[in-house]
Amino acid sequence: MFDPVIAPSGTLLGLLQRGRGDGTLHALTAPRAEALEALDHCVLHDPRHDWQVENRSLYYARLYLDLNGELDAVEAHLFGAEDILDGDESRTGLALAVLGHLASYGRLDALALLRRYAAHGTNWAWALDELALRDDDAGLRALAAPVLARFPADPAGDAELAATVRDAFEPRPWRLWAEDPRTSIATRVRAAQEAGSFDRWQRQMRPAGPRPGWSVAAVLDWAQQGLERGAALHVPAARCLAAVAGPEDRAEILEAARTGTEGARCTALRHLADSADPDALPLIEAAVADGSAGVVEAAVDAFERMRTVAAVEHARRWAERPDALGAAAGRVLACRGTAQDGDLVLGALREAVRGEGPDAPTLWTLVDGAGRLGIACAAPVLRHVYRETASSHLRGRAAGALAATDPSFATGFAVECLWDCEETTRELAARHAETGDARVVERLRRLAADPAEEAEVQTAVRSRIGPDAQTM
Repeated sequence: MFDPVIAPSGTLLGLLQRGRGDGTLHALTAPRAEALEALDHCVLHDPRHDWQVENRSLYYARLYLDLNGELDAVEAHLFGAEDILDGDESRTGLALAVLGHLASYGRLDALALLRRYAAHGTNWAWALDELALRDDDAGLRALAAPVLARFPADPAGDAELAATVRDAFEPRPWRLWAEDPRTSIATRVRAAQEAGSFDRWQRQMRPAGPRPGWSVAAVLDWAQQGLERGAALHVPAARCLAAVAGPEDRAEILEAARTGTEGARCTALRHLADSADPDALPLIEAAVADGSAGVVEAAVDAFERMRTVAAVEHARRWAERPDALGAAAGRVLACRGTAQDGDLVLGALREAVRGEGPDAPTLWTLVDGAGRLGIACAAPVLRHVYRETASSHLRGRAAGALAATDPSFATGFAVECLWDCEETTRELAARHAETGDARVVERLRRLAADPAEEAEVQTAVRSRIGPDAQTM
């Protein structure tokens, strides 16, 4: 999947792509045709950089309801020729998830589309999972025959069916079909369930990797062999070292951290950092200076995991370095520094935004650190990250940091956050938004009555509008 093209944050499309609360508020005041066009674009061209963790489906489904939007564009997207040519689930996953939420709100047209796609579409398993949560038993039983017809009645087809049943995210349809009154369906599904269980048992009986009694050298060799096969094994290898290494092996591990092969060096550095060895920090600094890209990355990761006072002291010395270790030092101080480290964390935050933009991965930790340390001077940078980032998770973290650093948050961004696509951001807003704004009161009441809303959000809402609340 290609990285999505994100429109500027000041446009309706850009707001909706980011999942910002202002996107909904602007869409509801824009011409309906324009709003629906932007909404369809988002649903049909998933704007998320990480579609597996970022939320958009409930956000878009609610907007379809508010706009009384038709689903013609979604139907054309699901059943077009491209569905046959491109089987990547990310192409249709967002649209199917939106339909699932709409079905839960009682949109029968969405339910019908899901049933039809589960019977005929390429990404049928996703549609079936959505139906497993929302459809009735009769609707699911009607899908048994078309779904099973996807698997030829031969050994290869039976093996594929067994793997599908074994790995199903929602088991409800398969359990229903195993009890189907039609013998041909029930017998085949039960056989697939039994084969999947047997396969899982066999895999558990054939573990791969280190065995009891391995030496330090064997573990280090295993890590290098994995690297040569294209698998980075230094993290599990470091855990193995913790189990097999004794005091007498320290010299061998130190030497591996200095001059070992890439896999061995990464493993040794990780082990020394995790065990708070006094030589870990100098070896990490040396690895960043002369190691390969993989060694540098492993050394930096090992340093960021350290919880010792010495690690924080080294971070203060390294924070202004213009390399990966300097960036890691800023993150260490953001996580474990004290008030005296505020300027260093703020400097790292500004440098990251200036050098890498509002979507830099390092910002996640630095934004949290600015909020944890209460760095008031960071509020302008945090507001910039909030507005511009394409990551709804990072925006939520920026909102949390603004709640701790920006006195205007309760009357500003907290209000729009009540419509945000991320439930954690809506929860934050429910606790902070100033109820003097009439929109806030109305929104809190709607969230409290919405059966699709997350329990944590509704708990926060009840703390503001319940019988014991003091603000309303």
